[in-house]
Amino acid sequence: MALEVGQIVEGKVTGITNFGAFIELPNGQTGLVHISEVADEYVKDVNHFLKQNDLVKVKVLNLDKGKIGLSIKQAQPRVERVPRQNHQNFEDKLAKFMKDSDERQSTLRRNTDAKRGGRGGGRAPSM
Repeated sequence: MALEVGQIVEGKVTGITNFGAFIELPNGQTGLVHISEVADEYVKDVNHFLKQNDLVKVKVLNLDKGKIGLSIKQAQPRVERVPRQNHQNFEDKLAKFMKDSDERQSTLRRNTDAKRGGRGGGRAPSM
């Protein structure tokens, strides 16, 4: 069976590295799923998503000089992501930030002024 770019096939995980996973395809060839093509979410460690001998569906991304680029995430049906409901709009968040910031600044000023002996007092010139 000849592979074509865009084709979806099932393969077996034969090796896992820090940069991806090697997949044995039905025709006996081996391709690589790069770490960025393992899942829709951030993948720090491929071992958290795949294990040796797992059967996975992969999409053929490219065929270049005997190297086969594969993707697991592109072989999965696309799930529409629902944006999270933001309970506070930007203006509310900004107002809360400004209030908190003003309170922190006034606390800092009070503490600093107390250590200096009052506001704007400074030292009397010595003669």
